[in-house]
Amino acid sequence: QVKLVESGGGLAQPGGALRLSCAASGFTFSVYAMSWARPAPGKGLEWVSGIYSDGSVIDYADSVKGRFTISRDNAKNMVYLQMNSLKPEDTALYYCAKGFRATQRGGQGTQVTVSS
Repeated sequence: QVKLVESGGGLAQPGGALRLSCAASGFTFSVYAMSWARPAPGKGLEWVSGIYSDGSVIDYADSVKGRFTISRDNAKNMVYLQMNSLKPEDTALYYCAKGFRATQRGGQGTQVTVSS
């Protein structure tokens, strides 16, 4: 069955960086777009970023554009989210999921807390 395991979260200071990872199994990873999402206050999950199966198309929410970078390694069935210039409003539980603009909880999530 589909399994997605997010990791890499933690505590970072404003302006700091974290790299999230998502390990995928149970499906043909290399043919699926993948995305990251996080809860938005009062709105359910907010889409953060998506990447096509071959990495040819990438997009970001305006709130993270220029600060976050999504990437993937199809040989390792992994998708990553490099988060730079972190802000307190980036604090959230981050989920990866199948699909380019997916907004569902793929796995258990990984907590990112940005605080001084």
